Amino acid sequence: MEYLIDQRKNWAMAEQRLADESDPRRRQVLATIVEHAKAESLPDYERLMATVSPRAHYRFFGDDVTDVVGKDGVGAFYAELVETGRNHVEHAVDRMVVDRDAITTEGPMRMAYPGAFLADAGIEVPDVDRMYLFQTRMMIVWGFDEDGLVKCEDSYNAGDGWAGIATRPVEPEQIRPVTLADL
Repeated sequence: MEYLIDQRKNWAMAEQRLADESDPRRRQVLATIVEHAKAESLPDYERLMATVSPRAHYRFFGDDVTDVVGKDGVGAFYAELVETGRNHVEHAVDRMVVDRDAITTEGPMRMAYPGAFLADAGIEVPDVDRMYLFQTRMMIVWGFDEDGLVKCEDSYNAGDGWAGIATRPVEPEQIRPVTLADL
C-alpha cells in the first residue's frame, strides 16, 4: 500500500549518510538526528527529549515567525503536538548537507491535522472527526551543541500548505504506523 504519511522517511537519508560517514563529529550529529526522528515518530517523549540541548531554541519561519525557547519550551511544544493529534509527520528528505555543527534537511513535508484542531483554528472542514493533509516543501537547519544534542531546528516552508487542506482528507490507514521493527 502507498501511504500518504510514512514517518520512516524522516530518518532514511540520515541513516544512509551515517552508514557512509567516517568523521566522528559528523557521525555524532547524524546519529542524533536519526534518534530524534525515531523518538518523535513513536512518540517517545523521554527518548526524544534526550536528544535536545538544554540551550535549545527552535524557530519556525513562515507567514509569522514562531520561537520555542529552552528545553522546557521544546518539551511543551512536542507534548502539545501529541496531545492535539498532530504528530503524524512525514519529511521525505531528498537533499541533506552535513557539517560538524549543523545539518540541513530539505524535502516534501506532509502532516495529518485533526479536523477539530483545524476548525478550532478557524479553518472550515467538512468533517471535524477526520484528518486532513497539510503539505509543503520544508527545509530545516539543525544546529548541535558541543555534546551533539539538537540546539536548533529552524524550519522554512515553501508554499501555502494550508491552501485546499479541507479537500485533502486522510484516512487512518493512509498513515503508516511506526513499529519497533522500524527502529
